[in-house]
Amino acid sequence: MRNVRLRMNGVVSYADGLKLQKHARQQVIEGLFEGVLLLQQHYPVITSGRGGGRENLLAAPAVLQEAGIEFFDSERGGNITCHNPGQLVGYPILNLSCWQEDVHWYVEQLEEVLIRTLQEFGVTAGRKARYTGVWVGNRKIAAIGVSVRRWVTGHGFALNVCNDLGLFQKIVPCGIGEFGVVSLRELCKDVELTRVQDQFIKQFKEGFNAELEVEGE
Repeated sequence: MRNVRLRMNGVVSYADGLKLQKHARQQVIEGLFEGVLLLQQHYPVITSGRGGGRENLLAAPAVLQEAGIEFFDSERGGNITCHNPGQLVGYPILNLSCWQEDVHWYVEQLEEVLIRTLQEFGVTAGRKARYTGVWVGNRKIAAIGVSVRRWVTGHGFALNVCNDLGLFQKIVPCGIGEFGVVSLRELCKDVELTRVQDQFIKQFKEGFNAELEVEGE
């Protein structure tokens, strides 16, 4: 059973989320924890990954600024995506040497944890050939974009729970024009983010064989 610290940060800016990741990564590198799981929501922001993304931005910078939407170039994998309140964003900062030094295994485990989380709400989700993330039919419900340096992971996933999907109209999500996005609220009307977060924590513990210690308890 691996020792993972759990921090639930509420709604934070993307810049603050990067700072939280940096701090957690240092703690994992120093061996204080085998992993730190950061769960939060972000204020409206669009991010591009190492796979590109600026070419899939559909709104001019002035339009984003006027709407209070930030833009960041990110070190994560993948293409362009967006975050806003009501979306569960998770950054598992894990020393994969304590699990498996295998990035593909790690991404598949994250996908599996999200799939099992959605199953608890009566939603049948799965993978789509050639694409990362979690899908319900031809609509993506969870995006995954990670970074791995010296086998310590960074960034993670964004699960659409009850967020406003209108923000996605300002981008070509993940650079995939032929498919759309969906939120859990569309599929399960009475869902609350806190319930989804609790279920994700349960599935994460099982999927990664981890003992989660909640900070402050």
